[in-house]
Amino acid sequence: MRFLKALFVWLFMLALIAGAGAAAGWVWFNNELSRPGPLTDEAVIQVEPGEALSMVADRLEAAGVIHDARLMKLKARMDGSELEIKTGEYLIDKGATVSEVLSILTEGRALLHKITLPEGRTTAQLLKIIEKDKMLTGDMPEVLPEEGTLLPDTYMFHRGMTRAQLIEKMQQAQADLLEELWPTRQEGLPITTPHEAVILASVVEKETGKADERPEIAGLFTTRLKRGMRLQSDPTIIYGISKGEPLYNKAGQRRTLYRSEIDRHTEWNTYQVDGLPKTPICNPGADAIRAVLDPPETEYVFFVADGKGGHLFAKTNAEHERNVAAYRAYERGEIARERAN
Repeated sequence: MRFLKALFVWLFMLALIAGAGAAAGWVWFNNELSRPGPLTDEAVIQVEPGEALSMVADRLEAAGVIHDARLMKLKARMDGSELEIKTGEYLIDKGATVSEVLSILTEGRALLHKITLPEGRTTAQLLKIIEKDKMLTGDMPEVLPEEGTLLPDTYMFHRGMTRAQLIEKMQQAQADLLEELWPTRQEGLPITTPHEAVILASVVEKETGKADERPEIAGLFTTRLKRGMRLQSDPTIIYGISKGEPLYNKAGQRRTLYRSEIDRHTEWNTYQVDGLPKTPICNPGADAIRAVLDPPETEYVFFVADGKGGHLFAKTNAEHERNVAAYRAYERGEIARERAN
């Protein structure tokens, strides 16, 4: 009986020692998971498709991102996240703990890149920007998108997105925008399809670089179309000549249109054709599309550049001629000042 009592005491002591050891081990393990990592500056890491967590953990230890790969593997095994790491590119902050790094990888908080595709560019011009972007992958699609079917914007994407995927995303963005806006369009517009809205918006987009002028010019063009007047938009002439590329003289300097080009008939020259040009002349942004679908009422039917980035608007031809004369006087003054300097 005395022996059994002693054995029980001995086993109890062993259990206490083992429990204390396990508790100490658990405390140490959690402290290590939350201990600041070795990174002295932020770093970008890449998880490739098909990489297992064990491979990634070993690579992170070798790269000095975490202290011990075994801790990450054990943590992932314990919480069941071994198979949950996501492919992608990740930004790891300096001093990131094992727990923080593992959370970033399993939650898929991948680093985003951006590409800005400006309004008013032709499809060919936008495709050149996409083709040159080094963060995108893959070849350009064999079948290129038609003019005016891309929605310009700043797009965020993960490393590994293909050029074809981005182009599809831009096309879908425009389709979604038109699906949203077309049913709410203003009544009585001189356009009958979403495609015609894009054509008119492309002309508005090319006529001004000032955001606050888009509605005014959209209203002006709408008024002209309702009155049966031609749009008489210079950018439509340029598109018929060079598909939207700038025009240069023999000395390689940007030039204005020649009289012969204004008089030349193309399917885009709105000095020569009634209504809209044959196709869009660029890819208009969302604001230009909104402007032509809900233009303000205006009696303005003429406009000319003011030489300062904006335009002078007129209701009558006589008023327009005065604005043109003012612009030409401004130009002469600018030329004189340049020569004086």
